[in-house]
Amino acid sequence: MKDYLDFYIDGEWTRSTGRATMDVIDPSTETAFARVALGNAQDVDRAVAAARKAFTTSSAMTRCQRREMLSALLDRFTERKDDIANAISAEMGAPLSLARSSQTVPCIDMLRATIGILEDYPFEERLDGSTILKEPIGVVGVITPWNWPMQQIVRKVGAALAAGCTTVLKPSEISPLSALVFAEIAHEAGVPQGFLNVVNGDGPTVGQAISSHRDVDMVTFTGSTRAGVLVAKAAADTVKRVHQELGGKSANIIFDDVDLEEVVTRDVLMLMRNSGQTCNAPTRMLVNESLQGEVAEIAGRAAQGIIVGAPGCADTFMGPISNRAQFEKVQRMISGAIQEGARLVAGGPGRPDHLPRGFYAKPTVFADVKEGMTIAREEIFGPVLAIIPFKDEDDAVRIANDSDYGLAAYISTADPQRARRVAQRLRAGNIHLNGARAGPATPFGGYKQSGNGREKGRYGLEEFLEIKALIGDVS
Repeated sequence: MKDYLDFYIDGEWTRSTGRATMDVIDPSTETAFARVALGNAQDVDRAVAAARKAFTTSSAMTRCQRREMLSALLDRFTERKDDIANAISAEMGAPLSLARSSQTVPCIDMLRATIGILEDYPFEERLDGSTILKEPIGVVGVITPWNWPMQQIVRKVGAALAAGCTTVLKPSEISPLSALVFAEIAHEAGVPQGFLNVVNGDGPTVGQAISSHRDVDMVTFTGSTRAGVLVAKAAADTVKRVHQELGGKSANIIFDDVDLEEVVTRDVLMLMRNSGQTCNAPTRMLVNESLQGEVAEIAGRAAQGIIVGAPGCADTFMGPISNRAQFEKVQRMISGAIQEGARLVAGGPGRPDHLPRGFYAKPTVFADVKEGMTIAREEIFGPVLAIIPFKDEDDAVRIANDSDYGLAAYISTADPQRARRVAQRLRAGNIHLNGARAGPATPFGGYKQSGNGREKGRYGLEEFLEIKALIGDVS
């Protein structure tokens, strides 16, 4: 077992002021393979002080200097992409192929897109006789999750640095190793000291200290809605900006004018990748009631064909759930759905028969799911699909919008007019039409309890800017 007991603060690797540590568990074996230090409020104070001091420099950097800094970061990130993928696969159980293709490579595209936006983004504009300046907000607390650990770091830290901010990053204690690799990359790329600071720790200690710190100007958080509420409450006393990307229960409306075999199979695989641990996963499949039997048969067949196995195996499509607590939650949700009367089509409780050890769940499909059932309303964050019947288009829209969440939605239809009409009626931040994927600069974020603000591209950059109006002649 290897120890990672240093934090990255003010451009140096330094030990915590405390002695608390935590084991990092390999979810495929349920055994510890690394140990990290758990920070405390004093460590956060040191990191924030470094970021506050460095903000004098970062805020004065020119557009060209920021682009050069991010370009150097991109070059070094690209060189070490395999190190990042290996760390992600080890710490949260993603199949190595997924850790490379979906967890890591998109980060390169997002960094490149952020650099491109800096070429001509209007940090200064004229409006109504005034000069409008868009300035960096200051020190940003960055709190990231374990399911897509590097994408969230790159989205948040990349945009913050592009805006001229400095950052204090707390990665999830479940997936801390990839964040430490990112800190190494930033150091090797010559990112100035204090621009990026990394303190490992848990939410109640380090997360709370960052959120409530009076010298942190903004907190950007990705995680559960429950935790997001706690972050917002902790930040309220200092009236700092809070940006949140939270939970989801995304509806996937499939109309009867598509190739059901192709579309249903595609969408089942989309849900099951990353073991269903994706906030915008299409977990509620809405189909016309007359087609539910056929759709359930196709979905069950697709789920049964998924290869579940060790992350390092070349043919593995779905690895383990990332941690014990989440594995146990998924098992409770599956058992609860059976008790509530949902019809089990594929999968079910327990591990796959060939995997007696590790946090492995079965790709699971339920049909005859009623709107009030728990699996139709609560985020499972696992490989579980709920098939819900609808009567007509209006009914489909009603069911889709009947949720506390509004992160994403999916529509499959051969009728472009219907696709646009239904999309405009859905209360969600991202609407995927006929299986389309978002680009690296497409804004990402949700309505309702799925959070506020946007990530990626121009809109993601603007989350980290303040607006200043110079009123009068400044020529």
